[in-house]
Amino acid sequence: MWDSYKKGFKAWLQLEKSLSDNSVYAYLQDLDKLTSFLLINDEKKNPTDIELKNLEDFVKWVHELGMTATSQARIISGLRSFYKYCLLEQIADKDPTVLLEAPKLKRLLPDTLSFDEIERILAKIDLSTSEGTRNKAIFETMYSCGLRVSEVVNLKISSLYLDVGFVKVIGKGDKQRLVPIGSDAIKHINIYRNSIRNKMNIVIGQEDILFLNRRGKGLSRVMIFLILKDLVKKAEVNKNVSPHTFRHSFATHLVEGGADLRAVQEMLGHESITTTEIYTHLDRDYLRSTLQQYHPAFKGLK
Repeated sequence: MWDSYKKGFKAWLQLEKSLSDNSVYAYLQDLDKLTSFLLINDEKKNPTDIELKNLEDFVKWVHELGMTATSQARIISGLRSFYKYCLLEQIADKDPTVLLEAPKLKRLLPDTLSFDEIERILAKIDLSTSEGTRNKAIFETMYSCGLRVSEVVNLKISSLYLDVGFVKVIGKGDKQRLVPIGSDAIKHINIYRNSIRNKMNIVIGQEDILFLNRRGKGLSRVMIFLILKDLVKKAEVNKNVSPHTFRHSFATHLVEGGADLRAVQEMLGHESITTTEIYTHLDRDYLRSTLQQYHPAFKGLK
């Protein structure tokens, strides 16, 4: 019954919203959960027949299945997108998600690495090996540009404009942005390309991918995660560090250094500045020192 609506929704997400395949799949999975719930409860309803009470019962059911508040909020977001599509395509004349409440989410701030901790982690890379030379270029690039792990594994040689200090990045929803890249990252990319990559047997179709494994194919996100975990352990940094920690640290260090939040938003590729504010958490010591330096009521206090 819902198949034609799902097909239309999928096409809308791909063509109108330009979402990635992973995002489209997630939205459709969430819609499948709703139709499964209706089937289980013998509710033979089209999208036009769905009411707020049906959706509230569905969210309660999802909660009882043990889904986290974050997962519930994502499902509700997916349903809202579906009904936005239904309204635009005149499939429905009302949106039952308008009064649907999402669970309150705790915004947990991830660990941030200090510049010294990042230096300690990078110092544990063995530059005498070809993999080490590549890894140094990878993590210097991630920290220099604030890249998502998916963005660094998909970085293309044709997207490097190192002579003018920029790289073109393909972010979420295939959105492109130009990001400045630092001199250290440029140096290590050039070392990797000139001393390691140009001697490799590269798999057909992978010629433009910058960072390759020893078999001449692009790296996986999991591989980057495992490489970093090993380096963090060797550096004895006792924090929960993932590739995303480098991105979060990049943003935090920029804001602590006085960067404009809009500029950070642009470099991170965030659609909403609210998202940027979450990632640019400032520690209490920095806030305190800023107040002591600039606020008249705090001057002279230690």
